[in-house]
Amino acid sequence: MSTEYSVRYATHPDDYRGYDTETLRKHYLIDKLFEADKILLTYTHYERLIVGGVMPVSGPVPLETIDALKADHFLHRRELGAINIGGAGKITIDGTEYEVSYREAMYIGAGDKTVTFASVDGDKPAKFYINSAPAHHAFPDRKVGMQDADAMHMGASETCNERTINKLLVNSVVETCQLQMGLTEFHPGSVWNTMPAHVHDRRMEAYFYFELPEDQAVCHFMGPKEETRHLWMANEQAVVSPPWSMHCGVGTSSYVFIWGMAGENLDYGDMDFCQPHEIR
Repeated sequence: MSTEYSVRYATHPDDYRGYDTETLRKHYLIDKLFEADKILLTYTHYERLIVGGVMPVSGPVPLETIDALKADHFLHRRELGAINIGGAGKITIDGTEYEVSYREAMYIGAGDKTVTFASVDGDKPAKFYINSAPAHHAFPDRKVGMQDADAMHMGASETCNERTINKLLVNSVVETCQLQMGLTEFHPGSVWNTMPAHVHDRRMEAYFYFELPEDQAVCHFMGPKEETRHLWMANEQAVVSPPWSMHCGVGTSSYVFIWGMAGENLDYGDMDFCQPHEIR
């Protein structure tokens, strides 16, 4: 079997207050997402979101069901989003092949039975970062490129948070049940993402950091705004953010990050902001 998975359980904010660094990393950090010819998955109890990565090298890698789903096939009651951060790749869905290049996204709807991930050149493998959420309706599969993104400019150079938010798998671009994904890139000199930070109690969120130099790091902040904690993260790592937690980060160098959300609504702007002077 080419699929490996682990499970993360939901935690109460009262418990979180007593966590040391090791415990924080155990519950919220996903430190490895890519291994040659494998699918590495983390099944979370936050909106049942699955976070994972696929790196096909020697041949196509199938999307297999896992015991946690109790389903004959992975997408029996799920939708899935994949964004390629590596070399040119291909995703084949029930016999239909889609070419998915660097920074292109693929929405895969509920009910599809066979999905395989492949690289065009195994020496330059594709790396598909994936999020999957439960789905009550089958929407059509669709490839979404950066040219299709609902792009939004935010922040300013004076506050080191000038960035472009590329909304890829959102309801203004493609129909989904509850999954939303996008990619945020920074303007020169900016390193703060999602600042001011926010909380959305109606949704959980996961961040995936990449294009970060190997000798650099991102400091990711989380928790209620009155009692925050931080996680130091390396390139190609992800972090799970509970609905009660704010989320933002700052890098020691330039980087890019992918955000994914699942929850009660599809209103991207449904956020309760935490202004910098309010954070403790």
